[in-house]
Amino acid sequence: MYYDNNWAAIIPMANEEADFEVFIQELTTVLNRLQTGTVYLVVDTVSKDRTLELCRALSEKDARFITVFAPENKNVVDAYIRGYKEAYQNEHDIIIEMDAGMSHDPKAIPMFLRVLNEGNECAFGSRFINGGSMAKSPPSRVFLSRTGTFLSNLLLGTKMYDMTSGYQGFHASIVKKIIEYPLLSKAHFYQTEIRYLLRHSKYAEIPIHYQAPSPSVSKKAIKNSIEVLWHYFVNRFTKRSPNQL
Repeated sequence: MYYDNNWAAIIPMANEEADFEVFIQELTTVLNRLQTGTVYLVVDTVSKDRTLELCRALSEKDARFITVFAPENKNVVDAYIRGYKEAYQNEHDIIIEMDAGMSHDPKAIPMFLRVLNEGNECAFGSRFINGGSMAKSPPSRVFLSRTGTFLSNLLLGTKMYDMTSGYQGFHASIVKKIIEYPLLSKAHFYQTEIRYLLRHSKYAEIPIHYQAPSPSVSKKAIKNSIEVLWHYFVNRFTKRSPNQL
């Protein structure tokens, strides 16, 4: 009863050739079962393998998959926002953000749709609640994710179990606010920034299984994360700029 929405998924695709077929097969199985859904595959010049070629071939074969080539993107946040803009402009009611490469399991999509049809404006994937997990990642990355969540909750006053996961979904009204807001994040802190800004919305956390090795986090990304975290921490008390969407 919850799965007949005009919903879409946005997925940045960079150097996904190795896992492309298995991921698309899993995603197609979900689309077939729900009999609804559109997928926006966002590719930019970071991708050096045949990902763009594979995405375009898929789009020609299956109209539910739309390839968005965005060479102007400067970072992964640009890729997410470009996907949101495409889906919002095409008037989808619900938009789900996920990663490729089987790091985010497509079989969780129905759960996101259900939660977003039960009065919630936002649905945030969580690896650290009952039913969630973070597998195949090195201990250092697990530590970074848990520490990021702890520090964000401590300094920003949020109360989520997972502040750094990238699997999330929103109603179109929330997406409009996201694409219009001047986000500060350029890398991994993006999801934390979004969750902080949406802390006063009606949301639910959904258990997800993160199943892929996490890429290393660059010093530049960590520096940006610290800067953005400090900005919002200071703004909590000075009110120099909006602190919520």
